[in-house]
Amino acid sequence: MESGHLRTPGTTPAGAGARPARGHHAAMRAPRLAALAAAGLLATVVPSAQAGAADPAPRVDLTVLVVDDGGSAVEAITAELKGSGVPYRTLDLNDAGRPVLTAAFLSDTAGGRPRAKYQGVVLPHEAVFGPDSAEQAALVAYETRFGIPQVDASTWAHPGVGLDYTSDGGWSGVLDGARASVTPAGQAGPFRDLRGPLTFEDNDPDVSESYGYAGRPRAGYTSYLDLPAADGGRISLIGEYAHDGRRELVVTFAYNPYQRQFRALARGIVEWLTQGVHLGQSRNYLSVHVDDVFAPDARWDTARNCTPGDLDCAGPDGDATATPPIRMTAADAAYAAAWQKSSGLLLDLVYNGGQGEQWKTEHGGTDPLAARLIADRAQYRWINHTYTHPFLGCVQDTATVPWSCAKDATGATRWTSRAEISAQIRDNVEWAAAKGIAVDRGELVTGEHSGLKTLPQQPVDNPNLAAALADNGVKWTASDNSREPGQRSVGTGYDPARTVPRHPMNVYYNVGTAAEMTDEYNWIYTSRADGGSGICENDPASTCLPAPLDTATGWAGHIVPREARTALAHVLANDPRPHYVHQSNLAEERLLYPVLDAVLADYRALYAANTPLVNPRQKDVGTELARRTAWEQALAAGQVTAYRVGSTVTVKAPAGVSVPLTAPEGTRKQLLLGSAAFGTPYAGTRSAWTAPEALQSGITLTLPTAPTT
Repeated sequence: MESGHLRTPGTTPAGAGARPARGHHAAMRAPRLAALAAAGLLATVVPSAQAGAADPAPRVDLTVLVVDDGGSAVEAITAELKGSGVPYRTLDLNDAGRPVLTAAFLSDTAGGRPRAKYQGVVLPHEAVFGPDSAEQAALVAYETRFGIPQVDASTWAHPGVGLDYTSDGGWSGVLDGARASVTPAGQAGPFRDLRGPLTFEDNDPDVSESYGYAGRPRAGYTSYLDLPAADGGRISLIGEYAHDGRRELVVTFAYNPYQRQFRALARGIVEWLTQGVHLGQSRNYLSVHVDDVFAPDARWDTARNCTPGDLDCAGPDGDATATPPIRMTAADAAYAAAWQKSSGLLLDLVYNGGQGEQWKTEHGGTDPLAARLIADRAQYRWINHTYTHPFLGCVQDTATVPWSCAKDATGATRWTSRAEISAQIRDNVEWAAAKGIAVDRGELVTGEHSGLKTLPQQPVDNPNLAAALADNGVKWTASDNSREPGQRSVGTGYDPARTVPRHPMNVYYNVGTAAEMTDEYNWIYTSRADGGSGICENDPASTCLPAPLDTATGWAGHIVPREARTALAHVLANDPRPHYVHQSNLAEERLLYPVLDAVLADYRALYAANTPLVNPRQKDVGTELARRTAWEQALAAGQVTAYRVGSTVTVKAPAGVSVPLTAPEGTRKQLLLGSAAFGTPYAGTRSAWTAPEALQSGITLTLPTAPTT
């Protein structure tokens, strides 16, 4: 059972092993024929003569058939289906033992009704089975009979898909940096979440990142994404081709799952493929945690290329004149509050109350920063970061670099005690309460995510951590996504705490200026021959810079756009995980704001007002990830049944499993008595995690319009 598959009677999922990717141009050399078509969003399709007038309305199961040739375009669409929770079945063309696509494979009868086993079909291109094959004939008959949409993941411009050849006023070539437009038909249809313009990525001027074919539309073709033609008019890159009672979505450029242009279009492709009715949902999330609030952060030493206080930084650690710590001021706090209002993004302040008290004691008994943040406390969300930010894992033996876990006389690991962990959590909550700061006791971020396993030195969680979390009612504790991208339970028991993975942003905790940031960046990302550490030479996942960045321009010219691009990629991937930075990034030259400003500007230029950024707090992210895990497990176990008959959608899932559902505006959910509007609006549709109402065994939705088959 592959991830994302919904089991229905009479189907056996095909295995999808790892396959080498094949290039776009290899697909271009495949035989072509007139394209297959599919039904659009809640569109009326004229029934063929195959469906007799006396036939009852068919049942259409809410799962997608993906025909996979190993290419990047099908991989991208599959990733979108999986990431948003849409069930799918893969037919692997590279598997010699795969099922043959026949009428029986595609449809049967259920409860006296004709049943379409798949609500949509994804093909690598329109001619994948060959023009005269039995499989092609079976697919055409199936799509015609049931009005099933088909996506041609990546093809070329030619009359068989409703376009003129590129030689007839069209264009083909590298699309890097090209500015395409979502047409009025696209904005009124499947791409209603987009504002209009869409610029293709151009991340490396020395690399061709995307290639495409844009042709002039013929009769029956409606363009959704186009370019201006050299001699006037518009030429299309994505559109809907209606012919012979069928319709297909035609995509005529190459892409992969990570490119911004695909990420922006992915939701609309799924909406078109499913006629706007499907299991799963998608949002664009952005939350930013600011760690170490009230605490100072150590400063990078540009001469020694290390951070004083670290074990590997030999030298005069106590020389404050050489490397004074970085800490926000009252002016920085006032700026943060003003920036929140102007940007519309709420920050999460992850605070250490005890560190603030220590600072105040060491600086004459006053702390203007704390006074300003506490006065503005209602303008932020606050998260417990422990009272004084100690390491809560094993007791560290710092006699060697790197450190190791200290042992007792018997050779057993020495651990931070349950009492100490519990006191750090409790004291910080009580400090906040005394200041009038509202804190959710269920949320926690430990210092350096300590207490959780830390490889390679500490391969297991501190065995005292789970009990201390339970002592204080902690349900959601942060982890580092770069180390543990998956959510997991901490300890065992009836209701253990769960992790909430966070994305570290490449804005370093130990820098206050752009020059310091660039200097440390150069140290990490340049070779030894160029004066760097050589870390990038030793890490297969890293790439060395061709030359060190200019410390006067490298931050704004290279690092900011790169980091903003990475963060925006998370936003566009339906990824709710928070990003985290440190209070030092709001101090001195305030390095965080240019990155976030770039993310917000790019996002708002791309998306319409109906698709706002979702800014969840930590516990909401934890709940979302937990629901997704339960949903994926139910799908994998074949425990979900979902289908539509006419304008009625029926879903049954195991008790206790919430169901992600997306449907058009105007959809209503059946209650025990009467009905109510379903879901919440997002991206021009309605969606929600939902469950049966009291005394109901399943979920029933009534659509505003029935797709005619």
